[in-house]
Parts: sequence; structure tokens; C-alpha cells
Amino acid sequence: MGKTTQFTRTMRIDWDEPILMGDGTVLRADVYRPLGPGRFPVILTYGPYAKGLSFQEGYPDQWKAMVTEHPDVTAGSTGKYQSWEVVDPEKWVPDGYACVRVDGRGSGRSPGFLDPVSPQENRDHYECIEWAGTRTWSNGKVGLNGISYYAWNQWHVASLQPPHLAAMCPWEGAADWYRDMTHHGGILSTFFATWYPEQILSVQHGVGDRAPRNPNTGEPVAGPETLPDDELIRNRVDLGVQALAHPLDDEHARSRSADWSKVTVPFLSCASWGGQGLHPRGNFEAFTRAASTEKWLEGHGLEHWTHFYTDYGRLLQKRFFDHYLKGEDNGWDRQPRVLLQVRHPGERFVERAEQEWPLARTRWTTFYLDASTMALTSEPPAAGSAAYEPLTSDGLTFSTPPLDQETEITGPVAARIALSSATADADLFLVLRVFDPDGDEVLFAGTIDPHTPVGQGWLRASHRKLDPELSLPHRPYHTHDERQPLTPGQRYDVDVEIWPTCIVVPAGYRIALTVRGTDYDYGGPPINVGWFVMKGSGAFIHDDPTDRPREVFGGTVTLHTGGEDAPHLLLPLVPEA
Repeated sequence: MGKTTQFTRTMRIDWDEPILMGDGTVLRADVYRPLGPGRFPVILTYGPYAKGLSFQEGYPDQWKAMVTEHPDVTAGSTGKYQSWEVVDPEKWVPDGYACVRVDGRGSGRSPGFLDPVSPQENRDHYECIEWAGTRTWSNGKVGLNGISYYAWNQWHVASLQPPHLAAMCPWEGAADWYRDMTHHGGILSTFFATWYPEQILSVQHGVGDRAPRNPNTGEPVAGPETLPDDELIRNRVDLGVQALAHPLDDEHARSRSADWSKVTVPFLSCASWGGQGLHPRGNFEAFTRAASTEKWLEGHGLEHWTHFYTDYGRLLQKRFFDHYLKGEDNGWDRQPRVLLQVRHPGERFVERAEQEWPLARTRWTTFYLDASTMALTSEPPAAGSAAYEPLTSDGLTFSTPPLDQETEITGPVAARIALSSATADADLFLVLRVFDPDGDEVLFAGTIDPHTPVGQGWLRASHRKLDPELSLPHRPYHTHDERQPLTPGQRYDVDVEIWPTCIVVPAGYRIALTVRGTDYDYGGPPINVGWFVMKGSGAFIHDDPTDRPREVFGGTVTLHTGGEDAPHLLLPLVPEA
């Protein structure tokens, strides 16, 4: 397999450019750059989705919906070189950028052992950045930009501080292997076990002739060789088994997570309000905890890929990179540190600039749970209790009265729950919800599921131990370093993190908190997309019977309300500026 070169009216494309790793493995990259001589800033991505797989063929439903609803995505581009979750070179190269797409080790056109989100991948990513920063056509400044997988590994490689990494834009990128990705609140998410074979193993290096072909070169996107199944299996980890084998936040998990103390590069962190279950926690944690002194936060709605490609998102990215990779004095250094697309019912968004996160003017407001009336109240109620069957019921829902005025919730959310279980453990699934005056729930487009609630949080009661240094009233931080089984029938007070969110609730609507024992289900008809069924939580579900045996997690759960340090919901209410 060798490099080949193609020229278009605006670009030079070097297909399968070799990049030699320190251990002798050769990875392959496609390099899109301007015609003629020059030294250009680089936008680089490294990942497992096959650089030659076209967006249109690999993800046809998402592509069709996006370009139909947002025609600016394809304006000025043929779309011939567009791939999943990375920039369109036809919209970057004409502005003087070189775009480099690397197939990660063991994926696409790059041979080797496939081990996603691993220390080996981080080292490879580092070497690719340094390779790109030292080419004769590079100006020595490399930027990282991409969605999801191409965002979360930005956090990880940034911890290694490659010298030629000048700036990065992680667009909807998880950062904590345990808390964001594989175990929500200590509960195993089955997402990785289903996503891995569908989106990565389908383009593992060696699938060869069984994989699609690059429409521009005619070459198989996961080749060139076609390997037998037993060899493919030997050349990869089993990601689902790996996640199940590490039920605590151990060294394995920490080696696959960002080290915020070492993330010092300038970055623009872009989060989705609807991404509950995978990405947004990483974006918000990065902005508040990373050591970088030049960092910005953006929050938006809709599906997690959409605004990366619209003019809104692309031009925001370009202003950021023009400043850091080209040295342009375009005012980015005076850009407000936080840019929010404030969400309203009906998928309406109003842009607003802020200077910090959480917002300084937040009124942290406590709503108490009352089991006798199933209400959220402003004053602690008398002691009471209510029970539910965690595996067979919808749990318990506590609600405010209709609001007498419009109310904005923007920021991280937390709850204190008092429970007793009939067994030695209990899984808590918390859902922050909004209902209109007719009693219908207000739902939004999530990362992939079109029927998502306002916010979600999770906690396995035996993982209730808090980290006293990292915990905040509005963001409890659990250590997940040991199990503390429950004594059946004994009361325990636990703090639950509900991921950051944003919603302006109109007057007359109600805010509610549901506490249940299974994943949120919006109650309408499910949507079957092949490798998972969308019922309100997308693919981010928690139903592995090994992790959640019925005899442990099927016992009656009783919630206790009122009394000293009464259980409550803590909301970030934001007054007008």
C-alpha cells in the first residue's frame, strides 16, 4: 500500500500518507492541502471510523436529515470528501488550512492492534501531531478539531502536551472513561458493547473487501488486505468485556481519562444540552478544571453532529483557529469566555454571551421532595416516605406547582436522595423533567435520540462515597473506588450528580424530578435504528444483567423525605442579566 496523489481545482490530496510510529508501525493519513507552495496551519484528526468512509454512505440517515434541514452545510462544497465527525476539507483548505485525517492503529487503512481510548492510542496521536507539525508544508502549528471520538481523544493527548499542538476544539467530547463513558454513577452503560462492533469493528483494518470503498480512490476503506475473522479477533480488544471487567475507577480507567492538571493548550470546548449519557459532562469539566488559562465554552442544542457543520459552528471554529494557528488579530482574545444557545421549548435557541461557568449570578435554589404529596416544595416538609419497584415501575415523580413566572435553569444540577432498599444495593436513575400546562412532557433532540428529557443523573447506592476535595454542592463527585453495600431496610442519604443542562421554562409549566430504577423512557413509540432502540435515552442504557442482577437491584426501594437535612433538588436558576 503506497501513497497516491490527486489534484482538484482547489486542493492537493495525498492519500495514505505513511506516518512511522516509534515502535515501527506505519499509520496512514489522508492530507488535504492548498495547491502550490506554502506553509499552512494544520487541522488534524486521529480516530477509528475509517478516514475514507464517506458520510453519505456510512451514515446516510444522519446525512440526509442534516443537509435537508441545514442547506448551509453543503453550500460551496461537493461533499465528495466529507467523512463522519471530521471537518469538510473543501470548506477549510481554500482558507489556507491543511487537513490531516489519520486512521488510528488497527482501524481503516492503518494496521496494528486495535485498542480504542488507550495509552497506546494517546502516544500514537502525539506522534501524529508532531509529524504534522514538522512537515515542509506545515507552519508548525497543529490544531485538533472533531466531534465525539475525535473530541474525547483530544483531552487525552493534550495531557501529554505535544510541542506542536497549538489549539484544539473538542466538539462534544467525553473525557472521563469511567464517569462519562462506561459507568454512569457506577452503573455500567452498555453503549460501548453495542457501539464498538457497529461503528468500529465494521471498519477494523483487515475487513478489506467486506467494507465499503472510498468513493474517490476506489480502495477499500478498511484494507487493503482482507483478513480472516480469527485474525481480526486477535488484533483487537473486546471493549464490552473490558468495561465489564473494571467496575471501579481503577488505574485502567484513569489511564483512559484526561488529566486536567496537564491540559494547558488553548481550547474551545463545545457542549450539547441534549448529550446526556456521553459527552457534555466532559466539556463542562474541562472548562472548569483544565489548567489552560486560554479556554472558552460553548453550549448548543440539536443532534450532536449538526452544528459542527452549520455556518454557525464552522465559523466559530474558524475564528478560534485563525487566531491561534494563523496568528490573526481577529478579536478572538476578546471573545466572551462562554457562549450559550439558551434553550426554550420547541427547539428555540437564543444566543447569549457570558463570562464564566457556572454563571456567577446563579441563584442556587433548593426544592424539597415531599413523599406525602409528591411535590417539590420551597420549604422542608414533614417526614414521609414512598416506595417503588425499581425494575417494574416508572418510579416516583415529584413536581412543582405551575410556575407563576418564566424560569431559566442553566448549569449543573444536583439532588440529595434518602433511600432504603430491600436488598444490598440500589441503582438510582434521576430525570429532570418539564411538563406543559396540559401535562405533556417537553422533550428535545438529544445526541441521537429525538425524545430526550431536560436532564439525567445516575448513582449506584453502594458507590455513594464522595471525594471531599472535588465535590461541590452543585456537582457531587464520587470516588468510585470501593463498594459500600447497603444494609437492607437502613436509610442512606446519597448525593447524585445530574449533568449540566439549560432550559427556559415558561410560566404555567411545571418542573419535575423522577426517581426510578431503570433508564428513562419517554412513553411513546420506540424508534428502531438497527443496533439499538431509542426510547428516550438513546443508546446510553444500563441493562446488562451481569452488572444489574435482579436479585440485587430488583428489591423494593423506599424514598424518605422531610426531616433533618431534608432530601432535595438543587437547581441553578438564572435571573436576567
